[in-house]
Amino acid sequence: MSTDRIAIVTGTSSGLGMAMATSLLERGFTVFGGSRTESDIEHDNFIDLELDVRDEKSVIKFYNEINKETEVVDLLINNAGICDMNSFSETSGSEFMDHLQTNLLGSFYLYKYFEPFIIEDETTCVNIQSISSKHSYPNTVSYTATEFGKRGLIETILKEWGRYKIRRANFYVGAVDTPLWFKYEDLEVDKMLSTEDFIYVFNTIIDAPEHIQFPDITFLHKDGFID
Repeated sequence: MSTDRIAIVTGTSSGLGMAMATSLLERGFTVFGGSRTESDIEHDNFIDLELDVRDEKSVIKFYNEINKETEVVDLLINNAGICDMNSFSETSGSEFMDHLQTNLLGSFYLYKYFEPFIIEDETTCVNIQSISSKHSYPNTVSYTATEFGKRGLIETILKEWGRYKIRRANFYVGAVDTPLWFKYEDLEVDKMLSTEDFIYVFNTIIDAPEHIQFPDITFLHKDGFID
């Protein structure tokens, strides 16, 4: 490969995943992108791989493909996820299970098979989570429940991996104006962060000196979340 720094980004077919992958490519990374659908990113150092984080076999295959090209990874970005907004009374068991499998079980699988790629005292793990990991909001029961769970899952894993001295950054982000929200016509996008706002913070963290740890980064639009 033509670059020294290797990144894995999940959910690169759209939204924040695509934006982060593009920014990393501009910074000289080789990026392995994983998503259920093909990404529109066209770059010599972008390797687009099929990945369904809900499926353990798909995650194993994803890592096997990466291992053909590299044995170590500098940066893991755990980003893939879904969010549907419904009241508790209107939330079906299948909707809740889809969130559980994608947001929580998907993170479990992603970390479960990542350990062999870790570079001790160098690898960085970035987790893109919602402000819903810390605060509950009405009409987001499936999303909020799984985001709370994902926060606990990742905190536990990284404590167990303390011996590797991993640099970590957990983002707790307010709503960002991405295609995720297009199906909700009544939402006030002017109260959301732009993708450019998000990437500004993301790049600040990526470009910071390697000895600085960012365990808990919370940011949202100055006007708050969604009413």
